[in-house]
Amino acid sequence: MISFKSLIQLDRDADLPIYLQLHNALVKLIKSGILKGGTKLPGTRSLAEQLTLHRKTVIAAYDELLSQGWTEATPSKGTFVSNKLPEIQPVGNATDGRHQANAGFSFDPNRNLHRHYPTKKQQLVLDEGIPDVRIAPMTEILRHYRGIISRSYNAKHLAYGSFYGDESLRITLANYLQETRGIACTPENVMITRGSQMGMYLSSQLIHKSGGYSVVGNTNYIAANLTLEDAGAKLLFAKVDENGLVTTDIEAFCKTYDVKSVFVTSHHHHPTTVTLSPERRLHLVELARTYGFAILEDDYDYDFHYQRAPLLPLASTDAGNHVIYMGAMCKIVAPAIRVGYLVGPKDFIEAAGHFRRIIDRQGDAIMERAIALMIEQGDLQRHIRKALKTYQERRDHFYQLLQTHLSPYLEFQVPEGGMAFWVILRKDINWAKVAQSCLEKGLIIPDYVNYDPYNAGHNGIRMGFAALNKDEQIEVVSILKSCLEKISAN
Repeated sequence: MISFKSLIQLDRDADLPIYLQLHNALVKLIKSGILKGGTKLPGTRSLAEQLTLHRKTVIAAYDELLSQGWTEATPSKGTFVSNKLPEIQPVGNATDGRHQANAGFSFDPNRNLHRHYPTKKQQLVLDEGIPDVRIAPMTEILRHYRGIISRSYNAKHLAYGSFYGDESLRITLANYLQETRGIACTPENVMITRGSQMGMYLSSQLIHKSGGYSVVGNTNYIAANLTLEDAGAKLLFAKVDENGLVTTDIEAFCKTYDVKSVFVTSHHHHPTTVTLSPERRLHLVELARTYGFAILEDDYDYDFHYQRAPLLPLASTDAGNHVIYMGAMCKIVAPAIRVGYLVGPKDFIEAAGHFRRIIDRQGDAIMERAIALMIEQGDLQRHIRKALKTYQERRDHFYQLLQTHLSPYLEFQVPEGGMAFWVILRKDINWAKVAQSCLEKGLIIPDYVNYDPYNAGHNGIRMGFAALNKDEQIEVVSILKSCLEKISAN
């Protein structure tokens, strides 16, 4: 009989609701192999008594497990761990010694670079999915920024500092990521970057300096592809379906090629917005352990999920130290706030820090310290809750506009999260003509070439909704409709 009281730790003072803490804890037990497929979970009343919780809290956690595919409910029998998940052999607690362990994959640490240092035009734009800068919490950011630079004892932060990033933000982020995303890390596992792209560049250069293959989706974030190729990687393309990257394709590649990395946007695949399913997440991590490759996880919009709680990142179950986790404040606050983070094994972060020194000595230490204060004082969390509500309303409104006015020309589904729709244009219409026609009417749309650089012919682009208020959405859709009607009639 499993003692859940000894395995599950809940923090009643944390910002994260107790039912989500319980849900996340049970998912980690499943991912670690402690709860195997087919295992019956305790009844809600029994577990509530074990953990001294209200039964409704346990019911809410079980509902989340069921909705995300981690469990199956059988009438009159109970709730069971899904048998569709791959069998996982327990490898110990992911929190044990992660900050001391070396990476479970090979990379070039560039030892020769190690040195010791003290610590538009104004025009209507349909973007590919960025936050609305008009609702950015600039008042809070400026208050913290001014508060830091106005105190004479903070003058030391204006000098050269650590190329790993501001220490206070590394400490704060390590705690924040553990509390909200279940990632077992210490400040030594965290490096502050100027956005997730810097993390992607540093990781790619270190892992692929001697070449090797990287697996990406057959639709993928173009900047990631270019970064990997520039680092010396040869790309292999796995299929992407409604459940994300097809991991059996990755397994087949591993049996033939020297795969050193797999790039994945697990939460909302870029560009198609689909979420990587639980069984494929577990399979991918198992493949990394088996074949010794790095998983480059770009979690660019984790905080914006609308229908249910977001799935925990791959990094949350990385007992073997194979996942390099990347995120940024740019997609939460505003693109100009160039504060991101890279999370990984301690030796890898050390190498990335020394490498970063030759391209960008350090980030904005004052801004990084201001962001740390925003997290510590709850400003960032309050902004996320506000933005989440706003973006969900805008997503629903944009969907109704597309459905009412553009469904004869476009195929699309409502994204569960993120800030963009993935839309497929009718095969008899060319995006180049649409873009030119829209430009003539004062509307800029995303460059279709970025979504099909290898001429797959899917005819799809991303349409961002978050940065457009309802009136702007109406204007955008009106121009698109006018252009599509004209092109279709010719």
